[in-house]
Amino acid sequence: MANRDYYEILGVQKTASESDLKKAYRRLAMKFHPDRNPGDQEAEARFKEVKTAYEVLSDPRKRAAYDQFGHAGVDGAAGMGGGPRGSGNFSDIFSDVFGDIFGGRRGGGAGMFRGADLRYNLDLSLEEAVNGTETTIRIPSWTPCGTCDGKGQRDGKAPDICPTCKGHGDVRVQQGFFSIQQSCPQCGGTGAVVTDPCPDCSGQGRTEHTKEISVKIPAGVDTGDRIRLAGEGEPGERGGPPGDLYVQVMVREHPIFTRDGEHLRCQMPIGFVTACLGGELEVPTLSGRVTLRIPEGTQSGKVFRVRGKGVKPVRGGPQGDLLCRVVVETPVNLTRAQRELLDQLGETLEEGGKRHNPETSSWLDKAKRFFEDLKF
Repeated sequence: MANRDYYEILGVQKTASESDLKKAYRRLAMKFHPDRNPGDQEAEARFKEVKTAYEVLSDPRKRAAYDQFGHAGVDGAAGMGGGPRGSGNFSDIFSDVFGDIFGGRRGGGAGMFRGADLRYNLDLSLEEAVNGTETTIRIPSWTPCGTCDGKGQRDGKAPDICPTCKGHGDVRVQQGFFSIQQSCPQCGGTGAVVTDPCPDCSGQGRTEHTKEISVKIPAGVDTGDRIRLAGEGEPGERGGPPGDLYVQVMVREHPIFTRDGEHLRCQMPIGFVTACLGGELEVPTLSGRVTLRIPEGTQSGKVFRVRGKGVKPVRGGPQGDLLCRVVVETPVNLTRAQRELLDQLGETLEEGGKRHNPETSSWLDKAKRFFEDLKF
């Protein structure tokens, strides 16, 4: 294995660019890394072989010698460490491969960090959510300290270079034959330390205040939807980009309507006489009133559809409908005269049988057959 062609080991052509080499190494290093293959001696050997091949081919001088003289031109040179990236330093490329796992939230150059994202819970009425609205919210925020000009040091002096990481913001922790790059524990990855804190901001370089932001709520949003306001989160540190603000929508319960996707639903009580004789009923919607015709003999639970009076989905699609479910209300607190009238009505209805009460008659017939089959 020691004499295998380095290009063959990495699976690249001899004309491969530096980027091609790096991609090939990343893929193979992740595949054969000992942490992913515990106890697999063959995988560990392949990992070391891939490491050696990359150390040689990533160094322009070593690569030129290898291309001209083969292994004889680089014997003893590979695996000896080196300087910065480009001279075959394995720990540098290792941190590049695993940076997403061990790295911080670095957002730019040395010491620059992206600001944190923020979330704001916004309560809306159903009308506001369906029709859309624009509102102003107040959120806590940070602004650079005016006393120290955002530097954190008294009198606006620049912070001192961190003695642990020498201003790099990162330190390396050696583990076996490779090292892990992580944020400096003393400066938190900024590369600088405040030795004489500003009295107004306590060395943070920023002070808290409240800012107002205008938020446009699109029509059709629902509970759980989020609105992203780019750059309205916490400001970055040492010139890093700001985070984002996420407005989380919560729609309050409505006294009449409930939402079902793009449809609205409501329960509508109607009187006993209206259900029997039919009539017209005025129904509220979110865009005004409509008149609903109740046909003669309407049963409790029947659903009437009012088209186009629902919700226009925020992500597109046709507007929903209003679904009105009627509930026939049984009269209560009857007077003696009313009871007598209902008794007379009941007698005439019973004489009509199925003609007046088809559902009741049908159910009674089924119950009768059921008892006959069981011979009760």
